[in-house]
Amino acid sequence: MTTAPLFRRIIRYGAVLALVVAVLGGVVGVLVAGVPGLLGGLIGALAAVLFLVLTSASILAAGRATGGDITNPVFFAIVLGGWIVKFVLFIVLLIWLKSQDWIAFPVLYGALLASIIGSLVIDVIAVRRSRIPYVEVALPGDDAAATDGVDAAPGDTSDDSDDRRQ
Repeated sequence: MTTAPLFRRIIRYGAVLALVVAVLGGVVGVLVAGVPGLLGGLIGALAAVLFLVLTSASILAAGRATGGDITNPVFFAIVLGGWIVKFVLFIVLLIWLKSQDWIAFPVLYGALLASIIGSLVIDVIAVRRSRIPYVEVALPGDDAAATDGVDAAPGDTSDDSDDRRQ
């Protein structure tokens, strides 16, 4: 089963979130600090989209690279590498933008905070609504080779006739 539709949905929801944050952050920014506030709101929304897309893209790329095997160490290396890149980029961006006069940093911070909380909510909603199984179950009538030994406990050599004697 593929998780690609889930992450595509997260990216779509993230685009809507970024649009909302850009509009609200821009309006609040203009009212509070003029053009630097507007820029702070817009850059905060843009950063949110960038980081949301980087996470989803790294997971999709890792899935393709490993054929969907999330237990493969390459999967974890790609996803972790993407998160590390995102974290370093976020820190560098904040340090650089904090010292800029052309941006209202408190508005940027508020837009980033709203974007981060919103993206967490999006992740929860998208995963909650997804129909991705997290266990595999062999049902009656499935391939008999796949279900051999499923009912027996390890080391259990008894058969059903022993249970009927009681």
